[in-house]
Amino acid sequence: MPTWTWLVPALSIVLLAGAITIGVGPWLAVLCGIVLLAVVIAAVHHAEVVAHRVGEPFGTLIFAVAVTVIEASLILSMMLIGGAEMAVLPRDTIYAAVMIILSGVVGLCVLTGGLEHHEQTFRVEGAGAGIATLITMLGITLVLPVFTASAPDGTLSAMQLGFIALTSALLWIIFVFVQTVRHRDYFIPAANASDPDVHAEPPTLRHAWQSFGWLLVSLIAIVGLAKMLSPTIELMVERAGAPRVVIGIVIAMLVLLPETWAAVRVARANRLQTSMNLAIGSALACIGLTIPVIVLASILFGFPLVLGLEPKDLAILMITLLVSTMTLGSGRTYIMQGAVHLVIFAAFLFFAFH
Repeated sequence: MPTWTWLVPALSIVLLAGAITIGVGPWLAVLCGIVLLAVVIAAVHHAEVVAHRVGEPFGTLIFAVAVTVIEASLILSMMLIGGAEMAVLPRDTIYAAVMIILSGVVGLCVLTGGLEHHEQTFRVEGAGAGIATLITMLGITLVLPVFTASAPDGTLSAMQLGFIALTSALLWIIFVFVQTVRHRDYFIPAANASDPDVHAEPPTLRHAWQSFGWLLVSLIAIVGLAKMLSPTIELMVERAGAPRVVIGIVIAMLVLLPETWAAVRVARANRLQTSMNLAIGSALACIGLTIPVIVLASILFGFPLVLGLEPKDLAILMITLLVSTMTLGSGRTYIMQGAVHLVIFAAFLFFAFH
């Protein structure tokens, strides 16, 4: 194992502990930002080692679940501290994460892969099942609350919250079963003779476990540093005159950096199937794991929870899902589709600021 791959996560944890102890000043904020980028690279390295050992689609599943669990913990901790003021935080975070993944990450993967290889393919059976599951989850969790009448605008009753938590978790569990057991071949990329990683010797079991441990350390450091940088980000957003929702978007981008980096790298290596597994799996885990945890906390601690999207966000989400259905339903991609997704991502960012 190269020295930098464990030294960077270890130093990032030390820096995180120091930032928690003494606070984040201007210079420390700059240092945290630099270390954050370095630990993202380390996290991607360790994720690729684990993925190479366990194979697809288990590797991308482990990576997506690890990021989502830590992200859900971050949301929950902020809700416990903020109380009623954080009622819209889960909605904004989930919406931002899904938009970043479906428009930003997918767009980057398709565009960079298309520029490198002209046209790429993936198994439409797996991608189609994933996007259908994701549309159902998003419709139940973020769209239906806008139209229900048993609770105030954008909220749900306790029974309704329990229903969406149960169905979200159940759909995610079934999808994971299909992905890893029943129809695993739908999610396995075709052999690529031009990719040296495919033919490389798999790491030893000990090496894989070491990388898994350092992956968890790296992800904890990424989320922790993102949280420590949030006051600085908030101050910059306020000075720019942008809405507070932008803070959630920036933090979501920081947390999703490892997945984005990993997905784009494998797309350039002509393994778009792996990129799609990572993107769709991350979006599904974001809802299937986060919603049940947040709903349970809301019911137990009596937190208000606003899940229904604003009309503007609802419209952008519908456009994104429609285009994603077309992209993921074809099995073939080229640069035009990537450009369309990135334009949607640009619209999402623009209307978040304006």
